[in-house]
Amino acid sequence: MDKSELRKVYKSKRKYLSPEERIEKSQAVTSRFLTFLDMHPEIAHIHVFLPIEKLSEIDTFELVEKLAAKGCHLYTSVSDFTTGAMQTIELEIPFEYELDSYGIPVPHHAHTTNGNAIQLVLIPLLAYDLGGNRLGYGRGFYDRFLDSLGHEVIKVGLSFFSPEESIPAEEHDIRLDFCVSPEQLYIF
Repeated sequence: MDKSELRKVYKSKRKYLSPEERIEKSQAVTSRFLTFLDMHPEIAHIHVFLPIEKLSEIDTFELVEKLAAKGCHLYTSVSDFTTGAMQTIELEIPFEYELDSYGIPVPHHAHTTNGNAIQLVLIPLLAYDLGGNRLGYGRGFYDRFLDSLGHEVIKVGLSFFSPEESIPAEEHDIRLDFCVSPEQLYIF
């Protein structure tokens, strides 16, 4: 399948998960990621995406709370759909947010940061393969964001589903280092 066909398939797979399945799978991903993090106590600065509910993304709000309770420094980004850039902000827990016109949660009263301290980035995705290639929504936000950080970070995808054998990748696509599904941690 090409990228557009894969996007349709995975958007549909997400759509047909019941609310209970999404909650259960999100909690399993959260638990599995926290286990991974316990094995890497040196990681304290984490960039996390906030879920777009209308796209049935993995719910990361519980994960944010648990990471904050562990003493992690948390960051997220605000997307600029005109320039295609993402502005990094530091999260202060607890936080309030509003949804932007795309349904993306945007925290109130957050201050911007350059992202130099970020060690690990949690990445939303539609699909991924056994080689760590990932398929997002096709706008390249995370590829540009990761490139803009100017330093190596650990790239971790979060997914409801198991990997594909292979998905199409382009030269500018940045691969994952890990992906967490409800059933397994994949290492690439």
